[in-house]
Amino acid sequence: MLAIRRAEPSEAATLLELICALADYEKLPPPDEAAKQRLVRDIFGPKPRLDAYLAFYEGRAVGYALILETYSSFLALPTLYLEDIFVLPDCRGKGVGAELLREMVAEAERRGCGRMEWVVLDWNTTAQEFYKRFGATHLNEWMTMRLTKDDFTRILKE
Repeated sequence: MLAIRRAEPSEAATLLELICALADYEKLPPPDEAAKQRLVRDIFGPKPRLDAYLAFYEGRAVGYALILETYSSFLALPTLYLEDIFVLPDCRGKGVGAELLREMVAEAERRGCGRMEWVVLDWNTTAQEFYKRFGATHLNEWMTMRLTKDDFTRILKE
């Protein structure tokens, strides 16, 4: 009834549909065609930058997770970073998200990670409560900072 496994190259279109569904849920523009091509390359290409997992409920792909590793210099261990985790709204409440998160935790353990981290939108209290049920803690003392590609250009010209 529920299966989670690494996405295969032949499932790229399905994964992209789910990524677009997350963008819709978050009221953000979905990846354009060039971004979709980069996603496929960076997940399934010769030098993957991240790993994708699909969740199937009753044979239908209903969710996904994207992960990558960062590194903790203080722990001297990798950190599993959860870039995306998403379940289609009509399949929530069926244990899909919980099982998808458990599988990512198992992957962190298999990789010898010292921790697992992700960000959650401040308005998404449903997701926040979901993560808290697993024992995740909000790191009040850490703030996410960001530079964009436009910033790179500006900084490098200075």
